[in-house]
Amino acid sequence: MQLYFFAQFHAAPGNEATVEAALRKVAAPSRAEAGCKAFHAFRGTRDRATFFIHSIWADEAAFDLHATLPHTVEFLATMRELVDRPPEMCRTEMML
Repeated sequence: MQLYFFAQFHAAPGNEATVEAALRKVAAPSRAEAGCKAFHAFRGTRDRATFFIHSIWADEAAFDLHATLPHTVEFLATMRELVDRPPEMCRTEMML
C-alpha cells in the first residue's frame, strides 16, 4: 500500500530563503529514490515562513529507507537549525 507523507516546517525569522534552498536541495535525490512516487515542496501564501513537503512512497519500507539516507539525514539536521518550532510530520494512507 502506498504511503503519503506530509511535513510542515516553519522557518525562524530571516531563515526563509535558507529553508527554501534546503528543500530544493533534498528534492532531486529524494525523487531519484526507487520507492519515491512523488515529492513536492510548497510554501504558504499567507505565512511565507511556512513550508510543506508532500511525498508519495511505494510503501512504508521505501519511506523508512528514505529516512536513513544521507541526503535526508542532512536535510533534517539542517532544518533543526533553521526552524522556530518542531516540524509536524504525518504518515498517511489514502481513504478516498
